[in-house]
Amino acid sequence: MRKFVDLHLRPSINDLDQVEKMVKRSSDLGYRLVGVPLPHNIKGERIHQLKTICEKVEVDLVTRIDLVPKTSGELLRNLQRFRRRFEIISVTCNSKSVARQAAKDRRVDLMAFSMGFPCKRFFDNAEAELASRAEGALEIDMASLLFLTSFPRIRLLSSLRREVSIAEKFEVPIVISSGATEVNLLRRPHDCAALATLFDLSMSVALRGLSENPSGIVERNRKKLSSS
Repeated sequence: MRKFVDLHLRPSINDLDQVEKMVKRSSDLGYRLVGVPLPHNIKGERIHQLKTICEKVEVDLVTRIDLVPKTSGELLRNLQRFRRRFEIISVTCNSKSVARQAAKDRRVDLMAFSMGFPCKRFFDNAEAELASRAEGALEIDMASLLFLTSFPRIRLLSSLRREVSIAEKFEVPIVISSGATEVNLLRRPHDCAALATLFDLSMSVALRGLSENPSGIVERNRKKLSSS
């Protein structure tokens, strides 16, 4: 039986009521592991509060940091600083140099790209080949497809079709996440997989992107971060 994962649940961690509502809704929809982006200076007490909220509804919390570096040098400094503090590191690549560095660095788990600006999507054959060697994954958030309309949605789907084709060619794992900032952007895993067929993912590959692929990354990193 598959364990479904949403590695990019985005409530405001300063609003514990919202956190609780979104985590509970995720649990009701069938997710058993969720990743929540955290600020780099988060206190241990707040992480404990978040874990307690998740445990109440039998959801496993994954700590995650979303890096948005301006340069490859800034990315390297952040990776050195934060790699052992968070279970998942995602890098939003807003430049070619950052995308290239993120793709080849084994400390990067997820590569993400701007969902609203096609000119800032730098995932091509070169990045895919590097990522396949470094065990990096391409993360796709579903929320943008839900709130974008008309031409911006068509343009995003076109970009995603191209990137998915490249990822599959180089065997780069694809991770499908919600990217949800509110409850009404959450969907059941099979609904997300069906939505992913709009950018030419098969249902079987999409379901792996919601289960085996993200859970494998988490399991691998937890072993690396374990004191044993």
